[in-house]
Amino acid sequence: MSRILYCLLFTAFSLAATAQSRDEAAIRKMLAAQVTEWNKANMEGYMKGYWESDSLVFIGSKGPTYGYAATLARYKKGYPDTDHTGTLTSTILSIKRLSPEYYFVVGRWDLKRKAGDVGGSYTLLLRKIKGEWVIVCDHSS
Repeated sequence: MSRILYCLLFTAFSLAATAQSRDEAAIRKMLAAQVTEWNKANMEGYMKGYWESDSLVFIGSKGPTYGYAATLARYKKGYPDTDHTGTLTSTILSIKRLSPEYYFVVGRWDLKRKAGDVGGSYTLLLRKIKGEWVIVCDHSS
């Protein structure tokens, strides 16, 4: 009996670990795609990583911005041209699974640009919606 229970538990843990690995890979791929789009100065492409909803929250140095459209407008205003978008690098410091539906990411961002280099840290709350991982809350400083 204990051998069957062990096999069932091992199988269950293996399946959960495989799903988690796939989720982390999908999240890393989405975040890498954002960097690629940023470095093309394509804000609409960059925003594909965000939840297209009025419930999206972006928190920056000037406080929170609510909604996808307002966040896109904020990015376009703050980064109006390639002198300001520059070249983005993003380093993921940790990815933690909170539940099958949510992940928490901590990272570092750096911009090399003609308008002056800047950088900081970020925390992201990601949610799996309709089979895709999207950022539902971004706190960047």
